Amino acid sequence: MQIKAVYPGTFDPMTNGHIDVAKRACKMFEKVILAVSSNPGKNPFFSLDERIALAKEALADVDNIEIKGFTGLLVDCAREEGARVIVRGLRAVADFEYEVQLAGLNRQMAPEIETAFVSAAHKYAFVSSSLLREIAQLSGDVTQFVHPAVQKAMLEKLNRAD
Repeated sequence: MQIKAVYPGTFDPMTNGHIDVAKRACKMFEKVILAVSSNPGKNPFFSLDERIALAKEALADVDNIEIKGFTGLLVDCAREEGARVIVRGLRAVADFEYEVQLAGLNRQMAPEIETAFVSAAHKYAFVSSSLLREIAQLSGDVTQFVHPAVQKAMLEKLNRAD
């Protein structure tokens, strides 16, 4: 049976932890749609188009992934893509409570779609996009936490802001 999954997120910026979860999900499912949320309420650092382009570059070596942007409800995106599973990355216990709540709401809205939790590799368990944005904005080095294309894009954006 071919099972398609959606791995959603804002990916602002995409971290090595996101890449790790995406690649591991691609080993579990025949097709993974990395669904980049427009999420304008979060006041994104990168535009939706920039986040999609960076994700495509960071995951260019993965055959069974497709990167797309979306707006609206995640369950609607999953249905439109024909996905039967939503992949959610977990870093720590604090993530778990929120993610279980989100999975429960998604199950109420779309009982035909399951949620699969993928725990981040230990070395990425403490990495978050918001912390990396803050480190970069304070001229810190994010090299070990992001793909080289993401680091370059962050530096370019921050240098333009000066």
